[in-house]
Amino acid sequence: MASFLLPHTLLGEGPHKVIAVHGWFADRSAYAPVLADLDTESLQYAVVDLRGYGEAKDAVGAYTTAEGAADVLDLADRLGWEWFSLVGHSMGGSVAQRVVAAAPRRVRRLVGVSPVPASGLPLPPEQKELFASAAHTPENRRAIIDFTTGGVRPRAWLDRMVDRSFAVSDAKAFRAWLDSWAGEDFHAEVEGSPVPALAVTGALDPALSADLMRSTWLRAYPRGELAELPGAGHYAMDEVPLELVRTVEDFLRADTGREGSGA
Repeated sequence: MASFLLPHTLLGEGPHKVIAVHGWFADRSAYAPVLADLDTESLQYAVVDLRGYGEAKDAVGAYTTAEGAADVLDLADRLGWEWFSLVGHSMGGSVAQRVVAAAPRRVRRLVGVSPVPASGLPLPPEQKELFASAAHTPENRRAIIDFTTGGVRPRAWLDRMVDRSFAVSDAKAFRAWLDSWAGEDFHAEVEGSPVPALAVTGALDPALSADLMRSTWLRAYPRGELAELPGAGHYAMDEVPLELVRTVEDFLRADTGREGSGA
């Protein structure tokens, strides 16, 4: 079977290569609020659309984090990026960790923005039904966004986030991705990884909180770090874009060589 080329936007010319992966509710436009303020001299970003989203909305696939990781690695090969860092938001954080599991020597640094842990995110039956039915129900998508941003965001913003989510995602793919990122546990494949790994959480997000990262992310990665953004919920790119850029890029630029890579 021919490999699938992830649609992507390249930004910058820097020597430190970074692949950014979006979450469950959006395509690569999720990163739009931060793009103008990225360090494009030190870093070069490839911001991608996963299967079922954006320019890949109609792409056939299994819609799993493992498949997403294989697609990311294929893109890195096509770009000639042997060694690169990863930024993943929410579900994209799970995809990024799958890349670490599949090709640990190729990952320079790992950043999860409100990342789903490698152990998955088991949902009680009521929540599972809410999330599953969100594939077709705007009110449920809105409820999830409102809850994970502390119930304090403007009505118009919530509506805009829901409208964008439906516009850029395929409902069948959206539903299938849920089973993978929430239900699959691959933490044993990354546990003990030497990759420097930063988890960025929002204080207003009760779902993927700093406490959850302490019991999952920091236990999995011996070189793990945690940063909590006080003014953010689950969508830091929209809520606190400048704070997010500073936090993520300070961590990326702290790299001084092929640390922990064995090379």
